[in-house]
Amino acid sequence: MTTGRLHPDLHPIDEDLVRRLVAGRFPRWAELPVERFPSGGTVNAMYRLGADMVVRLPLVAGGARDVALEREWLPRLAPLLPTAVPEVLATGEPAEGFPWPWSVYRWLSGRNPEAGALSEPVRLTEDLAGFVTAMRGVGLPGAPRAHRGGPLSELDAETRAAIERLRGIPEEGVDCDAVTAVWEGAMRVPDREGDPVWLHADLMPGNLLVDAGRLTAVIDFGCMGVGDPACDLFPAWNLLPADARAVFREALDVDEAAWRRGRGRTLSQAVIALPYYRRTNRAMADNARHVIREVLGES
Repeated sequence: MTTGRLHPDLHPIDEDLVRRLVAGRFPRWAELPVERFPSGGTVNAMYRLGADMVVRLPLVAGGARDVALEREWLPRLAPLLPTAVPEVLATGEPAEGFPWPWSVYRWLSGRNPEAGALSEPVRLTEDLAGFVTAMRGVGLPGAPRAHRGGPLSELDAETRAAIERLRGIPEEGVDCDAVTAVWEGAMRVPDREGDPVWLHADLMPGNLLVDAGRLTAVIDFGCMGVGDPACDLFPAWNLLPADARAVFREALDVDEAAWRRGRGRTLSQAVIALPYYRRTNRAMADNARHVIREVLGES
């Protein structure tokens, strides 16, 4: 998945460090095998611990917030959702030179879906719509603000800067004028009125698990909180084919303004990710290219 140094401030993590952390905090698990689990994740590393558990550790300082957020909210969200979510089994603290808290989760089986290779796209779409609907219906008080989900204007400067970076990478073949036109169209859409709703806020293929074409789990809730529900329309362009995309929109009863905001958010995420990850994270870069193609093909 990764072909170079992911972030300049990446903290080094290896199997030996994870073994020492586990042995120091949880001696009962000290003899279990530890093995790096390859993923396209950009903020946390995962290591299998025995057959039934996984250790998740921040790669950068910002990931420490995710650990705390999941510890607090996942146990409260889990019974309200139709799909399995990560279960925190134990919590670790800084030690052995590792500066941040970390957690041990129950292992969730399944594989990440791949855009263009879905075996049951409509059924998966229905599962995704059911999850998003359930998230929107959560009424837990005291919710944090989602990492994404504020006004689109908050993304404008970073998105335009990323488009200009892509202009300087002609080998990517991105039609930057067309991308700019879609983005500016999204910026003209009025912001959503009404109370914010609960969001996962990072529904990337790498955060979904499927089996036999059906959604079995949603993982990585580090961006969760309340905000504009258009933020959870990401799968429409980062995963689903056009016919299933229409099913997704209908199932969620998305009006034109929300659809355009969701498309703009998904495009923004892609154009920011592509120049940053194109040489370090193949999964993120490939999905960003896919999003740009799908958005420009629809607009």
